[in-house]
Amino acid sequence: MKKILLLLFIINQFLFAIEVSSKKVENANTIFLKIVKKNIKNPKLTLDKHNINFFAFPNEKNSYYALIPISYYKKLKKYKIIISYIEDRKKVFKGIPIEVIDGNYKSEVINVDSSKVILSKKNKQRVSKEYEEAMKIYKTTTPKLYIKDKFIYPLETKITSDFGKKRVYNGSLKSYHSGTDYRAKVGTKIKAINNGKVVIAKHRFYAGNSIVIDHGNGIYSGYYHLSKMNYKKGDYIKKGEILGLSGNTGRVTGPHLHFSFRIHGIQVDPLQAISLLNNYL
Repeated sequence: MKKILLLLFIINQFLFAIEVSSKKVENANTIFLKIVKKNIKNPKLTLDKHNINFFAFPNEKNSYYALIPISYYKKLKKYKIIISYIEDRKKVFKGIPIEVIDGNYKSEVINVDSSKVILSKKNKQRVSKEYEEAMKIYKTTTPKLYIKDKFIYPLETKITSDFGKKRVYNGSLKSYHSGTDYRAKVGTKIKAINNGKVVIAKHRFYAGNSIVIDHGNGIYSGYYHLSKMNYKKGDYIKKGEILGLSGNTGRVTGPHLHFSFRIHGIQVDPLQAISLLNNYL
């Protein structure tokens, strides 16, 4: 009996489990990775020189999770995720092969006022400043996880433009669609998809009246083109609360909600990220 107990103790001490949501991932999608290991410190991972920390998995001992955002512009090829941690004062490494594949995003043509495409010097400076301010926020990882349960959607209306479409403005390819657009007439109530802190609440050149929520652990959601904002920067907001009303502020062809998602500073498909997170957290 003592030998059996000793064997179980040894197995338990050295148990190492890895769970990865997918080893084939489309560009602009997110990977969920979980490890289970006792008595380790400072778990982190690296993908193509991008370092990401693990966080304690909610309500589970000896479990850690990491979200790996794949850029829209990531080269389509095979990579290796390198997991590292400290055990018995030694650094241990584990490798997981993955492959980034083409999301096959479509194209769409959009005609807008030329002043929104060909920017004046003043507007260029404004756009640059707003971008730098936002990226500084997005690249900040809050250690605390504010979310307590599954995500909801900001609206239940028809999606009018999917994430990832190549955007051709006035005949010129300028960018890709960095969010998901929902049909919403001016004044439609917009819900916060989960708990968090408001880190942006202001009018911006492209996005118009914008609210961005920090959900913790590097997860951010954004709600753009609003006609009214009900919260200010620094406010705590709960899932389902009405953060504002839809509108047509910023660079738009008509009223709608542009819904965006960033993880560790990288723009990803909001609906894929929500579905992924709801499967695990």
